[in-house]
Amino acid sequence: QVQLVESGGGLVQAGGSLRLSCAASGSICSINAMGWYRQAPGKQRELVAAITSGGSINYADSVKGRFTISRDNAKNTVYLQINSLKPEDTAVYYCNAVVVTAPLGRGSDYWGQGTQVTVSS
Repeated sequence: QVQLVESGGGLVQAGGSLRLSCAASGSICSINAMGWYRQAPGKQRELVAAITSGGSINYADSVKGRFTISRDNAKNTVYLQINSLKPEDTAVYYCNAVVVTAPLGRGSDYWGQGTQVTVSS
């Protein structure tokens, strides 16, 4: 079994910053992509940023230039640095990882429990 544990959410004023962390643990052979998604009330979950094991990165257009994703492969941890926060960034942020749990196995999606980010105007 694989667990993803997120931390770093909270309440912040517009223009502020937060750093989210997500650590994966359990029966891990390797981790392919890791990423962050968010879901605002009444909206669908959307991709915020993703990073492959080789370091290729993809951002949603709405966060480019303000959010930075990074990962520490030795720690099985992914980070999301969020700057210049806007009220519309308010959402529950979920960590996602594509984890291979057996040698030569296929990767499967795992999700964290979510961390609330609230931005006040």
